[in-house]
Amino acid sequence: MLLYIILGLLIHLVFFASIFDIYFTSPLVHGMTPQFTPLPPPAKRLVLFVADGLRADKLYELDENGNPRAPFIRNIIMHEGSWGISHTRVPTESRPGHVALIAGFYEDVSAVAKGWKENPVEFDSLINETRHTWCWGSPDILAMFAKGASGNHVFAHNYDAYSEDFGAQDVTKLDTWVFDNVKEFFHAARNNQSLFSKLNEDKIVFFLHLLGIDTNGHAHRPSSREYLNNIKIVDEGLKEIVSTLKDFYGNDGKTAFIFTADHGMTDWGSHGAGHPLETCTPFVTWGAGIKYPQKVLAQKFDDTYLQEWKLENWKRQDVNQADVAPLMAALIGVPFPLNSVGTLPVDILNSTDLFKAESMFTNAVQILEQFKVKMAQKKEATLPFLFTPFNSLSDSKQINILRKARSYIKQKKYDEAVSLCKELINLALKGLSYYHTYDRFFLAFNIVLGFMGWTSYASLLIIKSHCNLTRGVSKEVKKPSHLLSCSFIAVGVLLALFLLIQACPWTYYIYCLLPLPVWYAVLREFPVIQGLVTLLLTFPPSHFVGYLLLFILGVEVLVLSFFYRYMLTAGLIAFAGWPFITPLWTRAKSTSLSWIFFCLLLAVFPLMPVVGRKPNIFLVYEALFPLVLSCLMFVWIHMEQETLPQSVVFCKQKVSNIQFTYNTDITQFRDLCLDDIRRAFFLVFFLMTAFFGTGNIASINSFDLASVYCFLTVFSPYMMGALMMWKILIPFALVMCAFEAVQLTTQLSSKSLFLIVINISDIMALHFFFLIKDYGSWLDIGTSISHYVIVMSMTIFLVFLNGLAQMLTTKKLKLCGRPKSHLT
Repeated sequence: MLLYIILGLLIHLVFFASIFDIYFTSPLVHGMTPQFTPLPPPAKRLVLFVADGLRADKLYELDENGNPRAPFIRNIIMHEGSWGISHTRVPTESRPGHVALIAGFYEDVSAVAKGWKENPVEFDSLINETRHTWCWGSPDILAMFAKGASGNHVFAHNYDAYSEDFGAQDVTKLDTWVFDNVKEFFHAARNNQSLFSKLNEDKIVFFLHLLGIDTNGHAHRPSSREYLNNIKIVDEGLKEIVSTLKDFYGNDGKTAFIFTADHGMTDWGSHGAGHPLETCTPFVTWGAGIKYPQKVLAQKFDDTYLQEWKLENWKRQDVNQADVAPLMAALIGVPFPLNSVGTLPVDILNSTDLFKAESMFTNAVQILEQFKVKMAQKKEATLPFLFTPFNSLSDSKQINILRKARSYIKQKKYDEAVSLCKELINLALKGLSYYHTYDRFFLAFNIVLGFMGWTSYASLLIIKSHCNLTRGVSKEVKKPSHLLSCSFIAVGVLLALFLLIQACPWTYYIYCLLPLPVWYAVLREFPVIQGLVTLLLTFPPSHFVGYLLLFILGVEVLVLSFFYRYMLTAGLIAFAGWPFITPLWTRAKSTSLSWIFFCLLLAVFPLMPVVGRKPNIFLVYEALFPLVLSCLMFVWIHMEQETLPQSVVFCKQKVSNIQFTYNTDITQFRDLCLDDIRRAFFLVFFLMTAFFGTGNIASINSFDLASVYCFLTVFSPYMMGALMMWKILIPFALVMCAFEAVQLTTQLSSKSLFLIVINISDIMALHFFFLIKDYGSWLDIGTSISHYVIVMSMTIFLVFLNGLAQMLTTKKLKLCGRPKSHLT
């Protein structure tokens, strides 16, 4: 049994990790030449304000009295600069949001998981390209850009990490600390000649990271008085800093300002997924090189924000979050970050048409450089006869577009040059995506082969253990052929050589070679396969098709429950009717009534509002849910014992007398029956209900972190995540304990029953593997990732928990010299 647990765990870990190589690998390439606009920039310096966790609607909307919540920003929008919404991407977290803003690319999920405070991958950023940069704010954010920069030109000033306390009385001090230190910094610079000289050079950046709004949002929700008051404090702080800089530089008109956020926040105080409340952040820019406000009569947007914010007459110019990096680079005249995939928003620039065209040309060449490097890397690592280039951007087309754009600039046809450069950027980005996903089909095919092989092998193990299908087959036929072994070894060697020649990563060897031993194990059981086919042919076709359709329907209900919570309710109502279609109603009426009552009671929970969005003391979900689930699990154990006829079990035991101690006498275990598949399905369904009964199907981020504040208030993502996971796993433990009792009371091999459960879970996982998206809306992308991760995590956790349960329930504890057995 231990061998199967280890094997299953390893295989499922590979399946789990595969999506990060197939769908979410790092997009970064290295070896490009820096590109910058060959004209004097409009600004000498730039100030970047990032209000962590600030939603666009909360900044732009009017307060309850009809007054601007942020009057200084409102004045900028109406009299001094440009504004809009910055659209972020999944995951909407602080680290990837700041990377997108300052480096211009969207960090992959696997890199985000490697660390929050330092760079898990090397990348270029705006800060790295500046002459000097001064930063103030959180140590979590500043450290990754300070340590990732070359040279000693980045100066970070941060408060202590313990200041990030969700339970603190007043977390606005995180922002006032930044504003106060910046003002003191410029005051001290007047008496420091060396610092004064540096501050008067060009190509410098001031980065102010403001964490108070995010902390208040987590602790009190974005609609709270604390969150909204924090916005007012930030607005006042911005006004003071702008005034300080104008005084210091004599109002020379060479400072550009950008105010934005790394991500938004849901109404219940969380972020990470792709809801519009999380992906829509404010974007306000003014100062040197920025257009003044433009009044318009009408604007076309898919949302109703303009009317709600009373800003319909002021031109709104939305950007993608990665577009901010090339904008900042163009404003102060530094090279565009090498890894940036942002497109310069030229309509925001207040400069000559020549500067706009040259900057756009630089932007196009910078992204084209990444495309060339990516193509060269893939071409070098692929056999010539297998390489398929991106035909939409051939070498000749690249040269023609660049030559034509340069010609337009010489002829002063600047609008045509800008349009042509945008076309080149779009083609280069599509080409980058093409080469980035070049191996996707090949890898996905191998993972699907592995999934199918493992499911087939697990099914054969179950059938082999409980059905003597090889009766009458000669011993010679039963022995595996040497030809089969040699064939698989030969295929493995050829495949390894193929991967070696192409210099593939070591993970490719695992994904591609894993299906071979699995399918070899399947084909070794050929006599069992023959016996199974023979047995199925004896079944009436209508019965076989009926059972198959019923199984498919059950799996699809489980899959649909991820999208529609009421499917859990529908399933539990169907479970309540189970006694009526079996002899249980007449055999054990009181137990059946208990089963019906608790199934219907539990069915109410998925229909209730999701926990964490709005407090409601009359609907305590999370306190009552485990109690009802525990009662249902207790009744389930009794119901399963009642399903066993007297002829199957030698002597039915009372549930209270079941011994959990391990017994190696395999003869006690009986043959497999259709009820065992039902029991396995019940387990998977109850696990889904345990996990999502009070949570949100669409995203894990709806499990509110506020519940861990009783134990920890100082920001610590890993510790808080661990406490949150422990809370989520409690219902899992209830269900698994009941399942262990069901396995013993029905006297079925735990290995076989558990393998049925794993098979059902793997079929679900294969569904979600095909449904993973890396295109479309960010809500769809985040949801598809969450679904697969949840199912695979559950499967891996089941493998681990099953082994742990076996160890804990089959050993005797000696207390004071007397053995103690585990009873129900």
